[in-house]
Amino acid sequence: MQHTSIFDSIRQLANELKEVTFLFNADEMAEYGSDYTEDLYFPPTAVCFPNSTHDVSFIMRYCNQLGIPVFTRGAGTGLSGACLPVSEGLVLSTKKLNRIVSIDTQNLTATVQTGVINAQLKAAVEEEGLYYPPDPASQGSCSIGGNLAHGAGGPRAVKYGITRDYVLNLEVVLPNGDVIWTGADTLKNSTGFSLTHLMVGSEGMLGVITQAVLKLIPKPTQELLLVAAFADLSDCARAVNAVLLSKYKPCAIELMEKSGVEISMEATQTSFPTHPQAEAYLLFAFDGFDGDDLFSQAEGIFELLDAHNALDILPSPKADTSAAWWKVRRAIGETVKQVSPYKEEDTVVPRSAMPGLLQKVKEIGNQYGFQSVCYGHAGDGNLHVNILKNDLSDQYWHEEIPKAIVEIFTYCKSVGGTISGEHGIGLVQSPYLPIVMNDTHYQLFRGIKETFDPKGILNPGKWLG
Repeated sequence: MQHTSIFDSIRQLANELKEVTFLFNADEMAEYGSDYTEDLYFPPTAVCFPNSTHDVSFIMRYCNQLGIPVFTRGAGTGLSGACLPVSEGLVLSTKKLNRIVSIDTQNLTATVQTGVINAQLKAAVEEEGLYYPPDPASQGSCSIGGNLAHGAGGPRAVKYGITRDYVLNLEVVLPNGDVIWTGADTLKNSTGFSLTHLMVGSEGMLGVITQAVLKLIPKPTQELLLVAAFADLSDCARAVNAVLLSKYKPCAIELMEKSGVEISMEATQTSFPTHPQAEAYLLFAFDGFDGDDLFSQAEGIFELLDAHNALDILPSPKADTSAAWWKVRRAIGETVKQVSPYKEEDTVVPRSAMPGLLQKVKEIGNQYGFQSVCYGHAGDGNLHVNILKNDLSDQYWHEEIPKAIVEIFTYCKSVGGTISGEHGIGLVQSPYLPIVMNDTHYQLFRGIKETFDPKGILNPGKWLG
């Protein structure tokens, strides 16, 4: 057996923690060697499922003493390879840390373990008339811990903000086994450095987040959707900024290329209001407490959309229609990968630069000969660029397409953007990080990592080495 020392050490850990489930069989561990990132796979050495913060603390202290790498894994829906066990070590799954500890209706907070699924939290707080807004496309399967690790966003970020805007306090197990709370359960906190916000987006490299205190708001009772079809991608993108500069305030503005809509419709067998001349669609959502006000806002943007050459504008007539439209939008990323191997780039630029970014992506695609399917959160400048392999040779895919990605990211930086809005850097974006970060940034990052994890056992082999 290869790597006997680490394997045997983890076996000994399993013997000491008999109440914790460990996996060592290759077939049983197979799903823990991949996530939603391309077609990457790394066979795990072992996988464990702690039941409590105490278990996590024991595991971390043991692994830290012996220098055993630990790869923390949530639901495995990530798109940057951040949780993948790229070397021997222990995959620590938070799947069993899945309890909603409390919902505080007086202070509008929820305390949850980080294995809780996003949609489950939403459903639980909505029973209390409350709302947790962050809504990644994978909300039905992604965990709160994964959302925290990547600073996840979602369609409603344009109105409500992203995950980090709803985090008040975090329980974190440090690599040496110490357990800390990073802040306070208060809306304001000006006490020392913000360890809470440092942990959000840290991709499992600084500690294991086991609980979170999250901010809630009253649940909007009404929602209205609007779909606008465009023959030109640039018109579509420019219409977004026109709406954002107006007095009307949608909670979501989603851009979808025709090809993405068609692929998603076919794969999900779900209807969507297509137009024969359309190259792209905008999905607008308005929410609140007054249905008449929503209709007024939706009607208000008709003129703006017409001025940007919208081919057709259609409101959702009823709730099940809205659900179908959302289903098509949320399924694009997952269904496109069924058509062809692909690389998904999580570009983000200032909102006014979105038309130029779309045009640049298509220009680069023509130059390098690849097809791209673009969609994303147009309301906050976050465009997902899916580059399809199709008939490209393996050599071209691995040698030339990365050059095209460099050009896309270089353009993003040139207009004030960056290389990831919500998917993180992880493994696959690591080669591109120097486009937007210099040596001084890396020095600071390494200093922070050294302070939290001096032995370097947490999530090694990713963007910080």
